[in-house]
Amino acid sequence: MLQVVSPMTRSEARSAPPLIDCRSVWKVFGTRAEKAIRAISERGIGKTEVLKEFGCVVGVADVSLTLEKGEIFCIMGLSGSGKSTLIRLFNRLIEPSLGQILVRGTDIAKMTEAQLREVRAKHVGMVFQNVALLPERNVLENAAFGLEVRKVDKPTRLDAARAALAKVGLADWADRFPRELSGGMQQRVGLARALAADPEIILMDEPFSALDPLIRRQLQDEFRQLSKNLGKSAIFITHDLDEAIRVGDRIAIMKDGAIVQVGTAEEIVLNPADDYVADFVAGISRLHLVKAHSMMHSVDAFRGARPDIDVGTLPTASAEADVEALIRIVLDERREAIAVHDAGALVGVVTLRSLLQGVKGKDLNEAMAL
Repeated sequence: MLQVVSPMTRSEARSAPPLIDCRSVWKVFGTRAEKAIRAISERGIGKTEVLKEFGCVVGVADVSLTLEKGEIFCIMGLSGSGKSTLIRLFNRLIEPSLGQILVRGTDIAKMTEAQLREVRAKHVGMVFQNVALLPERNVLENAAFGLEVRKVDKPTRLDAARAALAKVGLADWADRFPRELSGGMQQRVGLARALAADPEIILMDEPFSALDPLIRRQLQDEFRQLSKNLGKSAIFITHDLDEAIRVGDRIAIMKDGAIVQVGTAEEIVLNPADDYVADFVAGISRLHLVKAHSMMHSVDAFRGARPDIDVGTLPTASAEADVEALIRIVLDERREAIAVHDAGALVGVVTLRSLLQGVKGKDLNEAMAL
């Protein structure tokens, strides 16, 4: 039997403090919110019981998460799961009932109105599903509107808006009006408006959900690439797991105001926390999602089980090679195992059996026979 090697966790690789640190945050709507929270904590009652007993609506329930510098963190869930309420807590558009939210190390609940306005204006941008462009203003003026509200002088704000429009591919549309733009282009203007202030954090609340599938996928890819190129960090709200996988570095799945599971797409698909998450990921293709590092056995275990095979003669792949790439290697090389390398070092071996497990979605942390 061979033992699967667990990859290094993302937390082990992080060292910088988080840009957003959400600590046991609750948002319960209603006059008896405090009593409702206590009842949930002590008795474990659900949203329906809370509404019936206290007349309160649970929006967010005991949520803790972090946004790391340079990452895109997707929060996904069905309608009513609390994801849109949660994102509005991060810039205090909604006041939390309980808990603490640190933005760039500062508790936003303790900020004055002036400090909060500065955070919203300079450090945290937001893009909504409905971009709400001003119809009587051209694209350039719409992109500059946030800076105009901050009373930035006209030449400076227009220069910043032009630069932002160039980043989203709309430099040639500056003089056009919203009515002349497609839905996807209008969303780009909304993103440019957020980027014009050069925020470190961007909050995205289902920005592409109303768009056609082809345009939506294009904007997903463009947003991810742009965020990485500009060094931005983002929280991205979606109800679509495919979108979360396409855009996010990590994903949080919400249900009834609570976070059920947090992890990379690969971690969640391979090890769903419960039946609810398992149902979500059941139809997800693993061909480009599951990587060699999640399917490999230790070198020592492989050598012990298969002394007849010289690991040094096996075809090689990187630890980040996906299932499809590994299948291609097996077919081309006609070998029954692949040596996995990371940073030039041999770190494990993927066997035909473990590769099939990756395709089928079985628990790859279980010991697997050759």
